[in-house]
Amino acid sequence: MHMFPITNAPLLNTKIILVVVAILVAGLAFWFGRSDGYTAGYAQAQADATALQEESVRKAVADAAKSTNPFQAVNPLEGVEANPFEKVKKVLNPFEN
Repeated sequence: MHMFPITNAPLLNTKIILVVVAILVAGLAFWFGRSDGYTAGYAQAQADATALQEESVRKAVADAAKSTNPFQAVNPLEGVEANPFEKVKKVLNPFEN
């Protein structure tokens, strides 16, 4: 029968204890980090949602104000030339300077 030598037994127990302690420390660090991260992430998500709602309300109010104000209407004839054929006539007529 082959057993561990008695001289290595305290060293083996020390390694097992260190591994168990390391696993416990890592587990506690994960749990605390997750709980703090979840709380901070939830608060950030609430703030983002509130800001998004406020911005959408502000945009809706601005759009409604623009559509009901007749003085801010866009001129549909803006940029239209009075007589576009004058320009074409000058380009196509080689005798006119």
